[in-house]
Amino acid sequence: MVASARPPQAANPIEADFDTAATPEAAARWCERYARHQYENFTVVSRFLPTPLRPAMFTVYAFCRFTDDLGDAVGDGPADRLALLDAWEAETDRAFAEAGPAPRHPIGLALRRVAQDAPLNPDAFRRLIEANRIDQRQSRYQTFADVLHYCDHSANPVGEMVLALFGHTDAERLRLSDATCTALQLANHWQDVARDYRLDRVYLPLDDLARFGVEEAQIPDKRCDANFRALMRFEVDRAESFFREGLPLIDMVERPLRVDLQLFTDGGRAVLRAIERQNYDVLHRRPTVSNPHKLWLLVRALVRQRLGIG
Repeated sequence: MVASARPPQAANPIEADFDTAATPEAAARWCERYARHQYENFTVVSRFLPTPLRPAMFTVYAFCRFTDDLGDAVGDGPADRLALLDAWEAETDRAFAEAGPAPRHPIGLALRRVAQDAPLNPDAFRRLIEANRIDQRQSRYQTFADVLHYCDHSANPVGEMVLALFGHTDAERLRLSDATCTALQLANHWQDVARDYRLDRVYLPLDDLARFGVEEAQIPDKRCDANFRALMRFEVDRAESFFREGLPLIDMVERPLRVDLQLFTDGGRAVLRAIERQNYDVLHRRPTVSNPHKLWLLVRALVRQRLGIG
């Protein structure tokens, strides 16, 4: 019997109570239940994808969420989580191996089947695991280049995985996908400056803090002065430039995927607009996008798809 699809809670969640004789189909169903359990609005977006691709998409999504859970939600500390991430990488390698023992975890077993049908690059999966290792070892980033390096591991691999499910592995689509995924990661960082600080993480580059005359202590003290607002305006504009760079990708993929890309892009830019509406004060209140606005973005994306508007 397949283990119940819940976020990892056991001391070693990689060694789930999963029957290694179970079929890849059963493992794929496990991944779908796990994906639907998560808080992101993944199922709403995925319904616009071709039906044959949905099991693969659920599998990839389950891998991403489970990997992040290993980095955030389990273990007794960084050393424990690093050991789990090492074990998870070994399980991932088994999923991509052409021979040798089968993966033991349902995500690994389902991923092995997906990798047989789609040109997935195992490096993308390893980079996502490495991003969670970075989170255990590093909580501050000196330069914006350092932040971009983190995005290249934490966000960009996800876009590469999704494109591969549609058979896209060319350099130009990957470049545009990286721009969009980096923009989404930056928007999330700037939205969650206060929340991340409570986790002892600061993604605002230290060089930028110094350039704008901002002290790190202003974050917990909620001192949103003119210098801090200028810093956040600068970072928001940076993220927006990455969104603009990635826009051409929407017209370079199949129409069903365009809806997802449009929604992700519009949603991320809406977060940036929410930060602007708060006059760049992300310390007293987390900027959010209202449900009515999310619905409007969905309707607009669907209309664009129906009318063939890029």
